[in-house]
Amino acid sequence: MAPEDERADNERADNERADNEARPLWHGRFGDPPSEDMLAFTRSIGFDTRLAADDIEGSRAHVCMLAGSGLVTEGERDAVLAALEQVAGEFERHEFRIVATDEDIHTAVERRVTELAGEAGAKLHTGRSRNDQVATDLRLWLRREGHDTALAVNGLQAVLLRRALDAGDVYLPGYTHLQRAQPVLLAHHHLAHFWAFSRDVQRWRDCLARADVSPLGAGALAGSSLPLDPDASAAALGFERRFENSLDAVSDRDFVAEALFVAAMTQVHLSRLGMEIVLWASDEFGFLRLPDAFATGSSMLPQKKNPDIGELARGKAGRLIGHLTGFLATLKGLPLAYNLDLQDDKEPLFDALDTLRRALRAVTGLLAECEFDDDAMRTAADSPASAATDLAEHLVQAGVPFREAHARVGALVRESLARHVSLAELVATDPDLGPDALHILEPGASVSRRTTPGGAGPAPVAVQIEAAKARLGEQAVWLDA
Repeated sequence: MAPEDERADNERADNERADNEARPLWHGRFGDPPSEDMLAFTRSIGFDTRLAADDIEGSRAHVCMLAGSGLVTEGERDAVLAALEQVAGEFERHEFRIVATDEDIHTAVERRVTELAGEAGAKLHTGRSRNDQVATDLRLWLRREGHDTALAVNGLQAVLLRRALDAGDVYLPGYTHLQRAQPVLLAHHHLAHFWAFSRDVQRWRDCLARADVSPLGAGALAGSSLPLDPDASAAALGFERRFENSLDAVSDRDFVAEALFVAAMTQVHLSRLGMEIVLWASDEFGFLRLPDAFATGSSMLPQKKNPDIGELARGKAGRLIGHLTGFLATLKGLPLAYNLDLQDDKEPLFDALDTLRRALRAVTGLLAECEFDDDAMRTAADSPASAATDLAEHLVQAGVPFREAHARVGALVRESLARHVSLAELVATDPDLGPDALHILEPGASVSRRTTPGGAGPAPVAVQIEAAKARLGEQAVWLDA
């Protein structure tokens, strides 16, 4: 080819590329170009670029399905697959160029594929709408990111179990209404958080199972007259099943709302744990010493070591609850099928999982490295009043009705406080308690008396630890799969 002919071809290609970049993919119906203000308000490319890998994966499955259904040739399929591979590399290397008319990640990928593969690329969207495309992308994203979030929860549980094993026979006050109630083993306290987070892992598992449905093939809302094979697309993408109803497939965002709920619930559990970190690290409690690497200081007060991780774990719960309630409000008035309101599903979902995972990693690191003050915990738990219920149960075993026993022990506690007399002295002189009951008030005696299944004493906690190990093993099977 002569140099001037080659230059002319290159110029025509550049002009064609510029023309394509100036027009949205839906330009055929419109005589005027889109308003800049309209594009600024409706474009989602600023945040849905996170779906690039998922969009490319879905496009690979779709073009292979088109080839299997005879809607594109094998050569066209291969050209599109090669273009998709190049686009994937451009995203990985941060070389992909967004142009003005790229409304979203779907149009951006298709535009670039068409630039690379020509007419074959223009066939990529055959039988497909952005409505079923984005629903597919978001399910693929959630399947991966939700799994990683559950893995982070599992990691926190592993630390809680390790700290429970390390705690041995250390005990502390158990609280109701933030008032000292009965002594519990520190291991039991750690495991209380363990089981709450275990329910969160189960929720992630259930949520992701319900999200494991391929919408690809539903089209804009009604399917297609073309011989599409949604089952083949679903299988290629590793989905458990395909959609049953095309209207539902493109409008369903239950999986987003459910994921936001599970994220919010997990963050609420982190908030409760964060609150305890804040309390326990205070001088008033003195149960926990913050590690330097997981605490902050004051810009003015040199002596301070602040439990910022606990405070933010608590504070971020409001943010995630807001994402959930806000998105439910978005969904509540939408008619079938797709409406652009659903574009607002991504930002809360992305932020919720990002925020939650950062909180999980920070709290996990803090708990792995913090120190517990065993003596301070034991001292706080050894108040004779903490054994009041044990005294009442001692009377019950002697045949006294519990309500009467409760009143009699309560009267002893009241008298002890009013007269500034030790509870032990009053117990020793009580006709129905006497010296034989004094062993109940000895340090550590109360927690050792907790023997019922699931209780806070040594024997049931030993059983609980084995159950927690088994639960981690069960979760690992699912997470590894």
